[in-house]
Amino acid sequence: MNTRTGSINDQDDLTAALRRYPACSLQIQQLYVGDETFRELCSDLVAAERAIKTMEELPDPIRTERRAEFAEMANRLAGEIEKAISQRGVVPLRL
Repeated sequence: MNTRTGSINDQDDLTAALRRYPACSLQIQQLYVGDETFRELCSDLVAAERAIKTMEELPDPIRTERRAEFAEMANRLAGEIEKAISQRGVVPLRL
């Protein structure tokens, strides 16, 4: 559960969502401030993205499989973030 306010981790979490949906910056910031579930989605997205980066240390067969698993997780979380933004009345523009 992400209950921090103003911490470095908050900034990382917010940046992950903003990086994927830059056209929805204001809505993302509003959701982040007012919706604990949204903050948790952002935090989980950061964790999945970091896990992908750490897979480089694993042997090749395992690395490929694990990276795919975490990439799928990150994409699912990004989809949930997009859904939350859309439910707020904003349709994200994909670049």
